[in-house]
Amino acid sequence: MMCCLFAATSAQVQIRIDQGDTKQKMEPIDDELFAVEYEMKFIADTSKRDKVQTEMMMLKVGQKLSSFYSYSRWLADSALTALKKSGTQPSVDAIIETSKKYQSRISYSLYKNYPQNKVTTLDELAKGRYRCEENNDMPEWELLPDETATVLNYPCQKAVCHFKGRDYEAWFTPDIARGEGPWKLYGLPGLILRAQDAQKEYVFEAVALKQAKENDKITFGAEGYESVSRKDLNKLFERYAADPIGFLKSSAPNIRVMIKDDTGAEIKPKNTPYNPIEKN
Repeated sequence: MMCCLFAATSAQVQIRIDQGDTKQKMEPIDDELFAVEYEMKFIADTSKRDKVQTEMMMLKVGQKLSSFYSYSRWLADSALTALKKSGTQPSVDAIIETSKKYQSRISYSLYKNYPQNKVTTLDELAKGRYRCEENNDMPEWELLPDETATVLNYPCQKAVCHFKGRDYEAWFTPDIARGEGPWKLYGLPGLILRAQDAQKEYVFEAVALKQAKENDKITFGAEGYESVSRKDLNKLFERYAADPIGFLKSSAPNIRVMIKDDTGAEIKPKNTPYNPIEKN
């Protein structure tokens, strides 16, 4: 029986299982033009609104499509991969310490306009890997050109919309004439550099922008991922949130679960906060 040990934070429990050598074969799907690093702040537990979490996210923009994923998670996975390549199998403590160092809470990777006119989300939960393909719905924006701001030294204009159950305001720069942005937000006459919902439960702020090097590619790999609908994927995360231990035991019965808090003490959580970015 495999033993799974993972860490808990004051906001939520995160399941990260070392599944051995599961490196995906990544195939180039577009030429990368530039990348934007966003600081994403979000409230996982709406009953504790002062507990704001931060995740560094990366948007890569290509000729035909874009990818959006957790840069923090990528750094954590890269550190563990490097350890394995050195001939050292990461210990449970090493996995936990790496997760703490990079503070990754976001598990999905999102590809807009891949395939064409679709958005593909790759996500993981416990030992499951899921591929969700949906229509690439574009928000219906209202432009407010009289309201301006400056982000990363770029002049920006304001736009607002209602999208996926939340009201958003976004600041975009016409100086970068690509209608891209963080998460599923796009479709403005310029790159979105700042966006937030009305309750400030999800806030994206661009902190760095860099041009791609020659031959940089956006890559994709989903071998072994189970195809699911958005509705079914949401249900999986709802079930996990209601009973993370029970979910893991039912989905991976050969794994013995032990959870420790930041002090190293074992805990037995009954549920975890659930505040998804998509409300419908």
